[in-house]
Amino acid sequence: MTTSHDEQQYLDLIRRVLDTGAPRPDRTGTGTLSLFAPPSLRFSLADSTLPLLTTKRTFLRGIIEELLWFVRGATDSTLLAAKGVKIWDGNGSAAFLQSRGLGHRREGDLGPVYGFQWRHFGAKYVDCDKDYAGEGVDQLKECIRKIKSDPTDRRIILSAWNPADIPHMALPPCHMMCQFYVHLPPASSPAEKPKLSCLMFQRSADLGLGIPFNIASYALLTHMIAQVTGTVAHELIIQLGDAHVYRDHVDALEIQLTRTPKPFPKLRWARENIDDIEAFEYADFVVEGYECHPSIPMKMSV
Repeated sequence: MTTSHDEQQYLDLIRRVLDTGAPRPDRTGTGTLSLFAPPSLRFSLADSTLPLLTTKRTFLRGIIEELLWFVRGATDSTLLAAKGVKIWDGNGSAAFLQSRGLGHRREGDLGPVYGFQWRHFGAKYVDCDKDYAGEGVDQLKECIRKIKSDPTDRRIILSAWNPADIPHMALPPCHMMCQFYVHLPPASSPAEKPKLSCLMFQRSADLGLGIPFNIASYALLTHMIAQVTGTVAHELIIQLGDAHVYRDHVDALEIQLTRTPKPFPKLRWARENIDDIEAFEYADFVVEGYECHPSIPMKMSV
């Protein structure tokens, strides 16, 4: 019996949206084909697997740098741009901030977006240059604490959705929240490490450009949290709300759908003794065996 490659469910969803998606206008003016609440996507993280899509080359460095930026609570897109990661440049431009009624902010100041909510939920946002140490709720640290000390807690939740802060954000969060679940070892195997799974909900899912990033990012986050909590990464489950394909991505995705997935790569740590979520650096992420099909250019709608 052959087991379907985990990437195939992503490709099947794209095919379904292209074939049956409802035409809908969108905030960017590009236009989409949309499907609401498709079945969850499930990716195994067992044996250090990293679900980095293989039917096109994925911008791994950008994914890692953005995730580290989130983890550090940063909200300044120029910090990423300085490292050659320009995925937030459009939303951080002076013109875009002006269009959101945030023209008083300097270019690159995205407001209280993802990382701020992860690390300082409820704190009063001033600007991206302020030091918020000790302010608000550090949800990320709280999740780590619960995984270590109260692993059966049903409230191990990390939320980026804060209605009070949305008017102050350059872009409201698309990947809104996630819940972690610890699979305890059976009584007969007390020496076995607990396993860690993550369920992420995404309200708005750009299947062409965004979702490949989001899959890899939350897989990496789960591996990172497993590393610092003494657990083993087990599974990533993603539930989408509005799953859509932008009209100008259709031709590129038709090319991608002709390709056969290759085995996912493995993730290992350059330093195996990392026990603090803030201690991770880009050089710590060693991805082995990533073989993929060539890149397929797609325009980002802003």
